[in-house]
Amino acid sequence: QVQLVESGGGLVQPGGSLTLSCATRGFTLDWYPIAWFRQAPGKEREGVACTSSTDGSVVYADSVKGRFTISKNNAERVQYLQMNSLKPEDTARYYCAVDLREFRTCVLSEPEYDNWGQGIQVTVSS
Repeated sequence: QVQLVESGGGLVQPGGSLTLSCATRGFTLDWYPIAWFRQAPGKEREGVACTSSTDGSVVYADSVKGRFTISKNNAERVQYLQMNSLKPEDTARYYCAVDLREFRTCVLSEPEYDNWGQGIQVTVSS
């Protein structure tokens, strides 16, 4: 059974940092594209970053480039999102998602992902 469990969220001041983790079960992490999405109140869910399973290349949304870093530890089956220089507009519920089609290039498009975690809240506020 596929499971994705996010952790590491919370309240942080503007300019601060936070690292999210996504513990995975039920599939081989490096075979499938995996991503982070977020959804702010009243807004649609948007892609933040993803990692391709073909060559490990990564894609970032323009809004987080240079501030966020996606990574993973295949042996420990964990995906990370390091978030630096956080802004109030980064406030959202963050979701981990996996596309269970093998060896694909990732895209930041919600319909491409078929398994999701429950999400974790990140609030950036002074």
